[in-house]
Amino acid sequence: MKRMLFAGAALVALLSLTSDGQSQVPSVPGVGGANSALMGPLGKALGGATPEQTAGAAGSIFGLAKSRLSPGDFGKVSNAVPGMDGLLGAAPPVNEPPSPKGLDSLSSSFTKLGLKPDMVSKAIPIVTQYVSKVGGPQVGQLLGGLFPH
Repeated sequence: MKRMLFAGAALVALLSLTSDGQSQVPSVPGVGGANSALMGPLGKALGGATPEQTAGAAGSIFGLAKSRLSPGDFGKVSNAVPGMDGLLGAAPPVNEPPSPKGLDSLSSSFTKLGLKPDMVSKAIPIVTQYVSKVGGPQVGQLLGGLFPH
């Protein structure tokens, strides 16, 4: 039995490697592995957060963007990010209206995810850089312009 468990764990570890030998970030249902370029760095910036916490953090940021950007502008951001619906669904519900700067609602979301509120300031640049990389600098500016520096 122990050998089977060890073999199963080894198989899981082997299957979690990409063809170039790099470890994949475990996927969250609805998010998919396509976001490993975002989830890996974001999880590290969040101090080794779980995949669910990482997806929820990204989803919280995108959820605030969705509430603040015009539908057309958010559509540009959404189209650049694979698995956007899954990320938005991973975010905890926000019960209070967003503050003028938006960071209070993000802090609340991060707390609900079990993350420290000060992690918001670490997550925003990672998410913004990712969107700039996959969607282009103008799309990244749409998102980055929502948050004070």
